[in-house]
Amino acid sequence: MFVLGSEMHLLTFVFLLMELVFFFFQLWYYFAWPKDKSRFWYLILLGLLIIYNLTGGLFPDEQYSWISIRLQNIIAYGSGFIMASYFPFYFYKAFDLKGLRFHAVYGVPLFLLLPYILCFWIFYAWTGDLETAVRYGMVVPFIYSLYLLWAMRKAIQLKSIDLNRNGIYESSLEMNAVYLAVAPWVCMSVFSYFQVSQWLEVLATNLGLIVITILFMLRSVRFERLERERLLALVARNKQDIQDFETSCLAFGLSRREQEIAAPLCAGMTYKQIAASLYISEKTVDAHVRRIFFKTKVNKKIELRQRLGVAI
Repeated sequence: MFVLGSEMHLLTFVFLLMELVFFFFQLWYYFAWPKDKSRFWYLILLGLLIIYNLTGGLFPDEQYSWISIRLQNIIAYGSGFIMASYFPFYFYKAFDLKGLRFHAVYGVPLFLLLPYILCFWIFYAWTGDLETAVRYGMVVPFIYSLYLLWAMRKAIQLKSIDLNRNGIYESSLEMNAVYLAVAPWVCMSVFSYFQVSQWLEVLATNLGLIVITILFMLRSVRFERLERERLLALVARNKQDIQDFETSCLAFGLSRREQEIAAPLCAGMTYKQIAASLYISEKTVDAHVRRIFFKTKVNKKIELRQRLGVAI
């Protein structure tokens, strides 16, 4: 069953809509927590998956007269090659798998992208013989994909041992789950070679990543809830600290102005900074500080912090 009068299968369309929702959800969380680099690399992964489904679902189609069939095929196959080529780089960056550096930097360009360029950009673009381009263009990538899958598995196992030894079990599980999700992509060459139906190809290459994305979303929601609880606890603790500070100041007979100066003084501000914040002179600050020290019977800032009993 196809949608919108195109060659896109209904299943592809459903996956595409889900991934668009997931992409913008993950994008929102990335802007909220830009230091989460693993999410950034996963955003790129989702973006490439969306492009793969879009081009693979719509191309080739003769109704798009503004773009030649040859170029449509080159784009459709290219999106699949680029998607598969990104996996080792993703694991290398997102999970810091140093053992995949060679594959991410050198192996993928040589054994995945180069065959695609030679067989599709050059041979197919020149001759129009798609069958021959697919037959010979998929051999080296398929063999290399099998080796790459093994190399990724080995790198993940070594990293998992290190993570488990340090008690970081969640990261280890996440890494292995993503690996299982991308593993079916090794079959992409086989699917292209045997011209399997679109729905079967999309199901094999999308289902695992959809599940992983949902797990990421649940993790994000859980993280935000825990972070909110932490912030609320911090605010409550700060309020209690302020109350304790004011109680200590009153116990030593400090006036309201002396309290206003004692607080930034305990926080480590200089006389100049305190004077600027309160719009008074440094001499006035110095006079107040001397009275504060006299009332609390201390001679230094650190002694004042200890005497007031609150680390502000």
